[in-house]
Amino acid sequence: MPAQDETEQLLDLLKASGARITKPRRVIVRILAEKGDQHPDAMDIFRRAAKEDSRISLPTVYRTLKVLEEQGAIQRHAFSDGRSRYEPADGSHHDHLIDMDTGDVIEFHSEKIERLQEEIARELGYEIVHHRLELYGRKCKQPAAPRRRR
Repeated sequence: MPAQDETEQLLDLLKASGARITKPRRVIVRILAEKGDQHPDAMDIFRRAAKEDSRISLPTVYRTLKVLEEQGAIQRHAFSDGRSRYEPADGSHHDHLIDMDTGDVIEFHSEKIERLQEEIARELGYEIVHHRLELYGRKCKQPAAPRRRR
């Protein structure tokens, strides 16, 4: 979905919640809708927004994020770095790999992992209702050498 369409959808959700649509909120929503920076935290959003409008305050960013999260428009992730990070809740399931050195968050989807989780849940007598997978790692310095059989 183009960022403009997503921006309008987020603004509509803010309106539906009773929030006023101010210029600062428009800037914040547009930043959230941009696809270039996935999983920004509130400070990332604030810094970018303040460059466009110096009147934007950090509390405005937090309030806007809270309303959008309550409306189900964005998801908040609390990865191990302690910062809450946000992404649009577009409904597509994916998991996350977090680079522990850079803080980068890589989204991925694996049918193999999904099948294995279902199989494990079934074996234990459960049906998965919701799950979230977060992997934490560091880039390998050298590719792993093939193992020799003895």
